[in-house]
Amino acid sequence: MRPDAVQLFLNPTAGRGRAGTRKARIYELLTASGAPVEVMESRDVGDLESQVLAAAAAGAQTIVVAGGDGSVHEAANGIMRAGGEAALGVVPSGTGNDFAKASDIPLDWERATRQLATRIRAQEQSRIVDIGRMNGRYFANGAGIGFDARVTQIARSYRVPIGDLVYLLAIFRGMLEGIATPHMRLTSDAGTRDGPVTLANIANGPWVGGMFHIAPMADNTDGAFDLVIAAPVSRLRILSLIPKLLSGKHVGEKEVSCERVTRVVVESDEAIPSHLDGEVQPFQRRFDIDLLPGALRLL
Repeated sequence: MRPDAVQLFLNPTAGRGRAGTRKARIYELLTASGAPVEVMESRDVGDLESQVLAAAAAGAQTIVVAGGDGSVHEAANGIMRAGGEAALGVVPSGTGNDFAKASDIPLDWERATRQLATRIRAQEQSRIVDIGRMNGRYFANGAGIGFDARVTQIARSYRVPIGDLVYLLAIFRGMLEGIATPHMRLTSDAGTRDGPVTLANIANGPWVGGMFHIAPMADNTDGAFDLVIAAPVSRLRILSLIPKLLSGKHVGEKEVSCERVTRVVVESDEAIPSHLDGEVQPFQRRFDIDLLPGALRLL
């Protein structure tokens, strides 16, 4: 591995296989940067993170990942575990691409790749964005606990190529299964909340699932999370809230609260589901979440 090379990490299964079909073109466009480009493909969950960790630990300065939010999640964890010195570039090639939206990265993958090549060639200074950490794992876009995470679990089980609509379908299935409202104690720098909760979303960026504007005021450069909490709601009420959730107009509804925080501890008497950047995590009873302002370098 050459430390001065652009290290391109590609998840060939991202976006229902779209990332894999774009490999040659992404490589071609990145070579316009004038820097050598070395390509590695992930084969399984966790593989990309291990590859990025090894490259960053060996001194790589420019990490480019072609994939979706799951690939960004693994790349960010690899970079942060190696000390956070490498800069991350993203070629959006997934289903939701929520981190790309939050970071003003073009969603057109060719345009995003050309932009990266231009910045690398010009040796532009990297931007810095905030990153979160939950129970030792880093997250770039957001963490979800409760129904949010259950919907993510369901969405990940589908193999049909319907894009963002998979999350909408997962909501309906989750409603049919029953909406759990576990008792949670949430302690943050905004105060303490104790009682039944449908979901708690710790947003570093404004979007989840590609189409849901869950935290419209979230900004991954402002040094704070937006903590969105939904109280128990009926199935009928969820149906009425979905259009508002798509447009970000759910904030201010009586069942929904939103607070700016930098640290959150969530405790529950029972093990409950969670996700980080759409990656399903083990069921847990306690979640320690904190913000690392400006910790991730972004091309």
